[in-house]
Formats: sequence, structure tokens, C-alpha cells
Amino acid sequence: MSEAESVFRKPEGPPRVPGARAVRPKNAATVMIVRRDAAKPRVLMGRRHGGHSFMPDRWVFPGGRIDRADYRAPFATDMKPEVGALFDAYLPAGRGRALALAAIRETWEETGLLLARPAPARPAAGPWRGFVAQGALADLDALDIVARAVTPPSVGKRFDTWFLLADAERLMSLDRQADCGELEEIAWVDFDEAQSLPLPTVTRMMLKEAVLRMDDPARPKPFLRYKDRAMRPVHL
Repeated sequence: MSEAESVFRKPEGPPRVPGARAVRPKNAATVMIVRRDAAKPRVLMGRRHGGHSFMPDRWVFPGGRIDRADYRAPFATDMKPEVGALFDAYLPAGRGRALALAAIRETWEETGLLLARPAPARPAAGPWRGFVAQGALADLDALDIVARAVTPPSVGKRFDTWFLLADAERLMSLDRQADCGELEEIAWVDFDEAQSLPLPTVTRMMLKEAVLRMDDPARPKPFLRYKDRAMRPVHL
């Protein structure tokens, strides 16, 4: 078996303890940043460390779970009205913006890239300290919603993840700053090449969805969740 085949065969997450109730999903967000300065559009992806219990060695979009600090983080621009309204239709007040901020913060921490606008440096607490110290504030207006997906109940670590989309032109720079090193490597990959990488199932689905959405921005936004032991996709 080749190294690539062995990665594909690894489980995407720890299994649920037999007999235990399904784990409650944690709120998370991830962002697909698309670069259009070559013959084909390319998306930013990173490879997770093999020691992670959730999706080891898989290539993913930058993002992660929400942090309390994301509810109070400063920002340069707010979400588009239609984006904020869609979040508010499903979530308690303020959580949608916090999720969008979490996706931008995690992109900075994992890739060293700032989806932000220049701003005077200012004090900030917790995980936002390093971001704001770069002379940047989050550009929430850059984000659109692509889909939402909940990890299957058979997995022992679950997330309720919102998948967002942004253009790389909204990055302050394509040059990486110092990062936390959580992703083993990052790369700009065209959508066809990305499908050959070791991907989580949901990431593979979202790559296809992003391509369709770039052709048809009015396309309905999928909401992927499991019920009665099967995926029951609906639309947001």
C-alpha cells in the first residue's frame, strides 16, 4: 500500500464510544480563499498534522472552532446584510459574526495570512492580540456563505461547521507572516488537483460546491446533516 493510500484509509475522527450518546457538535467555521491570478482558480489548503485525532494528515481549508474572544473582537467591515441575515435565521444573535471572525482568526493562526484591512495597531486580548498587532482588522465584508455541515453522530469529535468563501484579493498580502504551525504545509491548489489530495469527505464535497457556486452565485446553499443514520441534505 502506498503512503497516499494509507492516508486515505485513516479514520477522519475518533469513533463514538459504543453505547454512549452522540457528542454535541461544537460551533466552527472555515473559509475557502480563492486566488484567480492564474489560468485556473486556486484555493488555499493546508495539511493537518498526522498526530491530530480529528482528520489527521488530511488537506483542509483554514478554520476552526469558535472562541469566546471572537464575540468581542474588533473588525474593519461588517458582514454583508444577506450574510448576516442568513446566520441570524439559524443562530442566536451575535454567533454568526463570531463564527465569521473565528474563520478569519484561524486563517491567520494556521496560514499566517490576513483577511483584513490595514488599521492602526491597538491593544487586543487573547488570541486576537497577534492579529491586531499586525496593524490589521478583520474584513468581514469579504465573506460569503457556501454551506453548513454537521459531523456524523458516529464520530466522537463533532463540529457544526459553516463553510465560507472569500477572494484572495481581500488578503492584505500573499506573503505569509509568522504562524502557529498547526498546519504542516499550505499550498494554493487548483480545484482539479485538490480532488487528488487526501481530503475529508466533507472537504471534497465543498470543493465541488465552490466550483458550482462560482458558476452560479444564486445556487441554493446546502445544509448537510445526519438523521436516522443517514445524511439528510437540505438547503439553508
